[in-house]
Amino acid sequence: MPNIRSPRRGSLQFWPRSRAKRSYASVGSWKDSDSVKLIGFAGYKVGMTHLIVKDNSNSTTKGELISQPVTVVECPPLKPLSVRFYKNTPYGIKLISELYSKNFDKELNRKAKLSKKSNEPKDYDDIKLVVYTQPKLTSIGKKKPEIFELPITGAKDKKLEFAKNILDKEININDVFKEGQFLDVHGVTKGKGFQGTVKRFGVAVRQHKSEKVKRGVGSLGGWTPKRVSYRVPMPGKMGYHIRMDYNKWLIKISNKIEEINPNGGFLQYGTVKNNYILLKGSIPGSRKRLILLTDPLRQKKSFQQPEINYISLESKQ
Repeated sequence: MPNIRSPRRGSLQFWPRSRAKRSYASVGSWKDSDSVKLIGFAGYKVGMTHLIVKDNSNSTTKGELISQPVTVVECPPLKPLSVRFYKNTPYGIKLISELYSKNFDKELNRKAKLSKKSNEPKDYDDIKLVVYTQPKLTSIGKKKPEIFELPITGAKDKKLEFAKNILDKEININDVFKEGQFLDVHGVTKGKGFQGTVKRFGVAVRQHKSEKVKRGVGSLGGWTPKRVSYRVPMPGKMGYHIRMDYNKWLIKISNKIEEINPNGGFLQYGTVKNNYILLKGSIPGSRKRLILLTDPLRQKKSFQQPEINYISLESKQ
């Protein structure tokens, strides 16, 4: 008989397959820069549509009109909550003080109890800006904001001056990113619930004369050692994982909502009411889910901005 070979079922690149603790991602690594600026923003995933653009890349369709799938992300302004001061210790970085903004939104009480006791220390090693979203400005049907940290790059003294200047102001997407650049997208994928080995790991369906089950693994392993290895595909919960997409092309930033809203709004989302961006291709997460956008870790050369001839207003599934 032939020696049948097949690759292992399921990738061990993401292991363990743990579910996210919250509906928006946490960022592990940030890109450093010499200039003083914020290197992140956030928006709500709206859905997908397509553009008709003039291809300006070095491909066989250069100069022709092509269809380009894009994801729409609504980006209402972020509001700063506080400036956090950190100190390096032998046991890691430690929060030592916090300087709060003077005006809070009342919706923050839905998220946490906040103190307005501010203190600016003389000695610190790093600072970060705590911001919160404004979902009340969108049509997703919720008021409770999300709170997360954004790093500020540059020299230490200049970072503090920059943070104080924007502490009582709103932050717009145009203040952080520009059209034509690349972004890293951090999100939590769709939850699939409890699934079997065929859908969860791609195990081949066995023939109809198999013993016991068709949609299961043929063997759980050898008799010794007397345990089941973690490498063996098993049923379980699937999806709702923190994932990251590198170098997503930011094609457009706009506040002209009449150019993007279909009749009746987007399916399972509604109408776009704020600034929005168009990212090339798809991104992880379901509609209405918060997506974190950061400067790219693997810097890619920016492409020339394409000439957009048409934006589809058909509501997509």
